[in-house]
Amino acid sequence: MGSKERREREREQRKSNILDTARELLLEKGLNATSINQIAKRAELSVGAIYFYYKDKEELFAALQLEGLELLHEAIRKAVAKKAAPDKKIRAIAMAYLQFSEEHKNYFDIINYFLTSPETIFSPELKSEIDEHGDASIAMMTLAVQEGIDAGLFKSVDPKRQAIILWAAFNGMIQLKKLQKTILAKNEYISLYGEIVDRFLDGLRV
Repeated sequence: MGSKERREREREQRKSNILDTARELLLEKGLNATSINQIAKRAELSVGAIYFYYKDKEELFAALQLEGLELLHEAIRKAVAKKAAPDKKIRAIAMAYLQFSEEHKNYFDIINYFLTSPETIFSPELKSEIDEHGDASIAMMTLAVQEGIDAGLFKSVDPKRQAIILWAAFNGMIQLKKLQKTILAKNEYISLYGEIVDRFLDGLRV
């Protein structure tokens, strides 16, 4: 390996270390209590090294959000077979999202952290970029609903509106996983999650 390739690998490793550290601190301390100084200290880097990669905390946290959304979109893309029936595509997307929430819990928590935060920290430009990445996953659900409409399997509805409704239901149900030791029996949220998809499809069918 040449010196140029080695330096590039070291830069990528350092950048990954910064993101990992920022993710840990954000989930541990919250947005306002996490500073660039704290990230640098825990990552064992200088503050200047952080600013070499990210101009401010906003840009760093936006990078975390984008990273998670890209992982989610890739998981959904792989789960959906191109020739599958529309209802099977919707089920595949649903299960891919559930699996993502379990296998990439930190990213899932980061995505939802900013979705539920009462304040908006991102600039309009960063917010637009984040929304574009989020819309990519919703677009796959929207397309599956549209395919069902075109095939005469589903009622004539606004496909994106239905996709957003279903995503909201997914998120709400996954949050109830925290109640497995109280109002929910063990893994009951999984069966309830599946029932959400069943009822959604029943409501769409002609």
